[in-house]
Amino acid sequence: MRLAMIGSGYVGLVSGACFAEFGVTVTGVDTNAEKIARLQKGEIPIYEPGLDELVKKNMAAGRLSFTTDLKSAVAQADAVFIAVGTPTRRGDGHADLSYVYAAAEQIADALTGYTVIVDKSTVPVGTGTEVEKIIRARRPDAQFDVCSNPEFLREGAAIDDFMRPDRVVIGANSAKAEAVMRQLYQPLLALETPILFTTREAAELIKYAANGFLAMKITFIHEMADLCEKLGADVQDVARGIGLDSRIGKRFLQPGPGYGGSCFPKDTLALMRTAQESGAPVTLIEATVAANNARKTAMAQKVIEAVGGNIAGKKVAILGLAFKADTDDMRDSPAIDIVNELQKAGADIFAYDPIAMTEAQKVLSKVTYGTNAYDVCDNADVAVIVTEWKEFRALDLARLRQSMATPVMVDLRNLYSPQQVVDAGFIYRSVGRPTPTRSAQAAPALKVVADTAA
Repeated sequence: MRLAMIGSGYVGLVSGACFAEFGVTVTGVDTNAEKIARLQKGEIPIYEPGLDELVKKNMAAGRLSFTTDLKSAVAQADAVFIAVGTPTRRGDGHADLSYVYAAAEQIADALTGYTVIVDKSTVPVGTGTEVEKIIRARRPDAQFDVCSNPEFLREGAAIDDFMRPDRVVIGANSAKAEAVMRQLYQPLLALETPILFTTREAAELIKYAANGFLAMKITFIHEMADLCEKLGADVQDVARGIGLDSRIGKRFLQPGPGYGGSCFPKDTLALMRTAQESGAPVTLIEATVAANNARKTAMAQKVIEAVGGNIAGKKVAILGLAFKADTDDMRDSPAIDIVNELQKAGADIFAYDPIAMTEAQKVLSKVTYGTNAYDVCDNADVAVIVTEWKEFRALDLARLRQSMATPVMVDLRNLYSPQQVVDAGFIYRSVGRPTPTRSAQAAPALKVVADTAA
């Protein structure tokens, strides 16, 4: 089979490389000539573990190529995937579908035979119908079907999610289109992966409903964490206790500074607006959006309180900038709101991220970037762990303690045992967990550390 992937961003590039790995001949298409030129040379414009090797392997095998020539790619394809961006539209919170509809128009002009056109982008209910109307209006003679095949890729684990998914959802309104999609996903069928065939409308809503539910689950544990801090309970015990219930499950119950990224923020807004306009508002999602926005500001306040209530003129070391580990994605990262709020309060921000600093410089100003965690923490008044990178999980606490102006750590990802950090001589704050007193056996070692630091 031959496949054209319109859009060589995150979803298009990962999906195209994975289909090529399945043995499909894939042509990635993008209007950005610079991006295509880089891809043709094997340079990957995004960070995703394992993606560069997968792209290069399949390019070398002749199964994956890239072009700006949409017409030739579509003309030869059995299936054309639309994987362009659907960002939040300014002003009303709806998904901006202009790129999807523009792609539909160009696809219509390039069709040469029966083709299955697949919405891979995250789109509101009814988008597939609109894409069909656009193509039919431009090409009444064309033979085609439009399907919905939403993606469920987690940044940082996208290849594994594509190759070994929990399920594949396909909204197809004809047996012919369903047969083409079955052939494309045959390697997953052979692994007995659940493949759910539905109407287009149901498939489109499944994507939004899934992300809305997960965002709501994250927000729930955030609110439980706040309650735990008031009552003296440990949110990690609470999360384990409810997560062992098979009806709830343990995933997405890790408290933190709020969700971000390319999906949850825009998809919850789009679901909210669609539901409101349909006359069936999703009030739980509305509350989720409001709570998540407020949480990021509250995390900045937690940092300010940890240093005594006044952070003006103090050096703040921010460890981690990406919205989550194993990605360079800064879209709606909690770090943005936290840094901005701390700067408003007069803090001097020094930051380090293993991957995302180039992207961070596009959205953050007046930040000094370091080369590692110890670099930015040198002479700092407080160290704030914002992203759960592995290298932040085993910092040399004695070294950190000696280098900082004041030993204060705010761990927004609960990477450390509170007792461990307190015993190392820190004032320690985490999320939803009580702070212990210093162990008696730790006192002598702390005195040595303090004397050395002095």
